[in-house]
Formats: sequence, C-alpha cells, structure tokens
Amino acid sequence: MNWPHWIVMPIIAPLMTGALLVLLERRESRHVRSIALFTSVALVLLSVFLIMLADDGTVRAYLLGNWTAPFGISLALDRLSALMLLLTSIVGLAGLLYAGGGDARRGAHFHALMMFQLAGLNGAFLTADLFNLFVFFEVLLIASYGLLLHGGGPHRLRAAIHYVAFNLAGSALFLIAVSLIYGLTGTLAMADLATRIATLPATDATLIRIAGTLLLIVFCVKAALLPLYFWLPETYSAASAPAAAVFAIMTKVGVYAIARVGTLAFGVDSPGPAAGLFQSWMPAFALATLALGATGAVAARRLRVLVAYLVVASAGTLITAIALGTAGTLSAGLFYLIHSTLVAAAMFLLVDRMTAARGRAADMIEAAGFGAGKAMLGAGFFLLALAFAGMPPLAGFIGKALLLQASADTSYGVWVWMVVLPASLAMIVALSRAGSTVFWQPPPEDDPLTNKTSHAVRPGAVGIGSALGTDGTGSAGQRAALVMLGTLLIGSAILAGPIRAYTGATADQLLARGSYIDALQSARPVAPRLDVRREMREQGKLKGQAKDAANSDLHKEQRQ
Repeated sequence: MNWPHWIVMPIIAPLMTGALLVLLERRESRHVRSIALFTSVALVLLSVFLIMLADDGTVRAYLLGNWTAPFGISLALDRLSALMLLLTSIVGLAGLLYAGGGDARRGAHFHALMMFQLAGLNGAFLTADLFNLFVFFEVLLIASYGLLLHGGGPHRLRAAIHYVAFNLAGSALFLIAVSLIYGLTGTLAMADLATRIATLPATDATLIRIAGTLLLIVFCVKAALLPLYFWLPETYSAASAPAAAVFAIMTKVGVYAIARVGTLAFGVDSPGPAAGLFQSWMPAFALATLALGATGAVAARRLRVLVAYLVVASAGTLITAIALGTAGTLSAGLFYLIHSTLVAAAMFLLVDRMTAARGRAADMIEAAGFGAGKAMLGAGFFLLALAFAGMPPLAGFIGKALLLQASADTSYGVWVWMVVLPASLAMIVALSRAGSTVFWQPPPEDDPLTNKTSHAVRPGAVGIGSALGTDGTGSAGQRAALVMLGTLLIGSAILAGPIRAYTGATADQLLARGSYIDALQSARPVAPRLDVRREMREQGKLKGQAKDAANSDLHKEQRQ
C-alpha cells in the first residue's frame, strides 16, 4: 500500500464531497445527507488507520505538488496530528448524525458547509507550513460563518457579526506576523523556521520576537485565551446544536497551533533569540482563563452559555499544560484534550434535547415541565456533568490528576493547584445548580407541560430545540450521536492506560523537535510513474529519426 497518499485524503475527501453536495442540493437533495454521512464514516475509518500508522513514532512528510520544502508546501503526519484528525472526524460524524433530526433542513448548504469545515480543520492539523496554516484557518472560519448563521434569527446574526469582525482582525494580524517572519527568515516552512530563527543576527532579535508575539496572539484568539475569549460564549450559545458540537474542536486548533509552533520555533528548548517566547507569560493567562471560565459557568443563566464557559475553562486547562512545557504536563494536557472535546460536543447536543423536551423558547436555567424522556435526559446530564467537572471515575478526573502531579515540579506548581482545584469545585457547583433546578425543582402551576398528558410546545420553541414535539429522546440520528459520544467518554476512562501511553509518547515526540525537522527537510519527491517531459523528449526523438529517414529516402530517390 502506498501510504503517503493517504495522508492528504482527510483534506481532499471532505473538500470534494462539499463541492459535490453544493451541486446536488437542488436536484438530488435526498442523497445529500447519505453522501455526507458516508464521507464522515470514511473519515473516521481513515483517521483510525492514520493513528495506527503514526503510532510507530515515525514522522511522515507529504510533498504537495512533489516539490521539496521550502519551495513547496508540505504536510506532516505524526502522533499529534493523527490524534487531532481522529477527534475531528468523530465530532464531525456526531454533528451530522444529530443534524438529521431537523437542524440541517433549517437553511441551505448545511452538509456542504460541514464538509468544508472538516476539510479546513484537517488541513490545519496536517500542514507543516505557516502560510498554509493561514489558508486552512480561513477555510474553516468561512465555513463556520455559514454554520453559525444556519437557521437564521437575530441572535445568531448579532453573534455572527461579532464573530466575523473579531476573526477578520485576527486574520489580519496573522498575515502581518507571517509577512514579518518571511521577511526575516525567507521561509514559512515550520521545519526550516526552527533552524533559521536560531541563526538570525542579534539585530533581528526584536523583530522576530514581535512577529512571534503577533502569531501567539492569533493562536490565543482561536483558543479563546484571556483576554481574547469574549467571542466564544456568545458564538457557541447562538449556534445550532450540531454546529456548536463541531465548534468544540475548533478552539482546539488554536491549542494545537500553540503546541506545534511553540515547540518547534519558540519553545524553551528552541535555540535563537525567540527561545521561550511562547512560555514567557502564557501560564499566568491560561490559569486566569480557567478561573474566568469557571466563574462564568457559575454566573450563567442559560444552559448553552454555561456549556460555552466550560469550554473556555477547558481551553485554559489545556493551555496551562502546554505552557508549562514539560513532557508530563504536555501528556496530561493531551489526555485531557480528548476528554474535553468529546464531553463539550456531547453536552451541546444534550442541552438541545433538554430545551426541546421542555418546550422552551430559550434554554434558561429555571424550573419547567418536561415532555417525554425526562429520566433519560437526566441520566445523560448527570453523566456529562461528572465528566465536565472532572469527577471520578471518568477520564476528566484522570487528566486533571495527571496535570496536578506533573505540575508539582514546575515553578507554577503551587498556582496550578490553587486554581485548578477551586475551578473544578466551581464547575461542580454550576452544574449541580443547573441540574437540580432543571430536573428537580417543581415547575410553575401554569406551565403547559406540568400535566403529564400535555404535549403542547410553548410559542417560539421551534428552531431552538430540534426535537419533534416535546420528545426528549429525539430522532434515531440524534440518539445515535449522543450514545456514540457517551460511549466514547466511558470508553476513554476504561482505556485510560493505553490512551495515557499514547499521549505520553506524543508529548515526547512533540518535544523531540529534531525528528519533525529531519523528516520534513529530508523528504524527497516521489519518482513519477509517468514522466511527461521524458515522454515528450522520446517522442520528439522518434519523430526526428522518422523525419531523417524520410529525408534520406527522398534523397536516394532523387539521386536515382
């Protein structure tokens, strides 16, 4: 099997599928969902294959256009990128399954936008070039603009204007940073940057640190780090449930970029004038982000806003682990990344089911009657609340315990303990309050769903929850999405040992920057099966020989 070409398929498959779905939506709309689901399942299987391929510790380079770096753009598959591909494909499949319950029909191009979103995410995780990272950022952002607006409504329009304006400013900063880096080093290939920054003269030290700081600000915007987090709660709470579930992996792009670029070019162990730039102030801001996210969750009055602030808190936890910069904290952060992504996606979907079952026009944290499925929804909320708060026996507890243990030997060890533990307690308080209010507090007497035989939906409920009527169990696809994510959450706790071994090896590979640099710099073009230029030369020679033979025969005839 020619494995290199499988590396580019997570980008090509959803990109081509999205283009096909745009063409089919009007004429063959009944096949659109089936094609999108087929592609998503294929992406999950492909990601499993790639993570098994990457588990041998080899960094595999793929030269787009068969040009070597820095003249061409390269992709790279290692343990970290393979892990992110698998998470993206799982969350994407869950979102598409859930959208079949009605969300996809509330606007145009939902499935195509979802495919383009997956293509942008996969490209960002695979690229080994800074400019190509910018390109894939824009692909996933443009798709996210459409997904955020999908279904319409003034709340989503306001959130979209805010979100688009903020990200356009971030994109402008990204271009400025990339231009400065290219002007100073003459390359944007990450592997070449890691070596060329180290050889910059002292006169360029200030400029490269400015460029690196701008780059870090852009990544912090994507990761929702304090004080650049305020776009996230409004955006995620306004989006439809399947879009918000996929957005749960979108913030991880910023976390991934900080880990990848930081360890390669701006880390503590990176030589040159920009060494330690990404770790100089990030731990303090990351811990402040964690504290802020937990505080926002306690203060939230809507379920979706509560979940959005919990996503902010998880981003703070992840960046804390990365910023501390040791193999132990990185491994703990990657372990927690898997858990936090799955639980955030599941919680956004479950809150949508709860909103629909209550017949609410908004997802307020208040007492209200339920239609069908209250017991099942309550059990699901209890499981996800335990997971989000980091309570045993689920994997969130293991991830936080590993982080606390690994951080004890760092200079921020005391601060990590002082922030992580109270923040976890605040999350428990926020989720306990929400669950007890929604599921246990008696509803008002005039609530239309107080009567168990009533299935009336309050005015305005359509478009907020995607259930049919007030059935909290939802459609088959919606149940499948929630069951799949819940099973994976429980499975991640059962398989904590193997997952911990994988994330530990991933952290070691990430810090051993030499293997990544060598793999990209030593990659050589693949010999083509058909060399067009050689074929043209040979055909030219044959034509020349035939012409010479014809001329020779003509001369012979003339002499005769």
